[in-house]
Amino acid sequence: MTVPVPWSGSVHWIGAGLSNGSGVWRVADRAKRMVLWNRSFARAQQLAAKLDLTEAIDLRPYTLPALARKLAPGDIVVSMLPAPQHAAVLATCIERRAHFACSSYVSDAISELVPRAARAGVVVLAECGLDPGLDHLLTHDLLARARSSVDVRRTSISLRSYCGGIPAVPNEFRYQFSWAPLGVLTALRSPARFVEGFAQHTTARPWEETRPYQLGGETFEVYPNRDSLPFIQQYRIPEGWRIRDFVRGTLRPAGWRGAWRDVFEAVETFDDARLAAFAQDLAARYPTTDRDRDRVVLTVELEVMDGDRLAWSGTATLDAVGDARESAMARHVSLPLACGVIDIADGRMTVGLHRAAETHGDVRRWLATLRDWGLKFSVREHALVEA
Repeated sequence: MTVPVPWSGSVHWIGAGLSNGSGVWRVADRAKRMVLWNRSFARAQQLAAKLDLTEAIDLRPYTLPALARKLAPGDIVVSMLPAPQHAAVLATCIERRAHFACSSYVSDAISELVPRAARAGVVVLAECGLDPGLDHLLTHDLLARARSSVDVRRTSISLRSYCGGIPAVPNEFRYQFSWAPLGVLTALRSPARFVEGFAQHTTARPWEETRPYQLGGETFEVYPNRDSLPFIQQYRIPEGWRIRDFVRGTLRPAGWRGAWRDVFEAVETFDDARLAAFAQDLAARYPTTDRDRDRVVLTVELEVMDGDRLAWSGTATLDAVGDARESAMARHVSLPLACGVIDIADGRMTVGLHRAAETHGDVRRWLATLRDWGLKFSVREHALVEA
């Protein structure tokens, strides 16, 4: 089956955690019926009240069997659960012929289910939040601008993308938890692979590659995150363009590496149970109060070389602080996800796997929508030599 199951009008949003924000409202405004599921019913009530949705959506305590009983063909399921739980939710969606969306990276377990989803007429949307998600959109936009601006024969490029959720006012820990504490620590166990100076590099301890980074007159620290290499193909970089540097990484306030020495030791030496307890202890020691404000910083830099000459450069930047109503992280994760959910509802997506928006037209349309919804990001480009 190549035609998606038509949208039923219903959306099931699973999870009421820290990354859920006004995107929930945007989806609820579009849906005929919306259900917010969460293991803690009280937490779901709090989120609905904060977003003024108490009367507009249904609230239900989440279990996967309970969700399965309520799914109908053409429903859309948005999973904001921890990433390891997405595959089980997707498998249930395929059985019920419901569409699936999440903000997380595409895992091997998700990839294995995609052919079944396509045969069932199901859309699978992933990597549709802040990072990954909004960073994909801005990278696609910069690459499109570069392709339309330069036509050089001996081209190499450098692409660096860094994103971080950090305290608006740095604390001694140089961090505040904006998603599951254990997930933050576990991510540091993933080896990082990237390109630098035309050569591939791999590091088992990503924090050991931490470097100072200047942005807008401010000094940060950045390090490579996960495996950057598959994104070379995902971003459809022209085959003739050699890759000088290519890294997708994480951004932290200056002083982060020094403040996290004990964390790195725990990541290396603790077993899973002990690391989980340690993560909870860190979250308790460095709590986020109602007075605290978070900050999201995202930057994508692209340089195109003609031989040894810089032919074109472009930079996309986002720097936002949360407010009393909504954290910056919740806003910038949930709104791109809402764009994707609405595209599924409108029948704009084909069956199978999608990673945010990927075509030039869809990218520009999403970015325009996100600007209309209040996200503020800047894009600057400079053509430096004639091709």
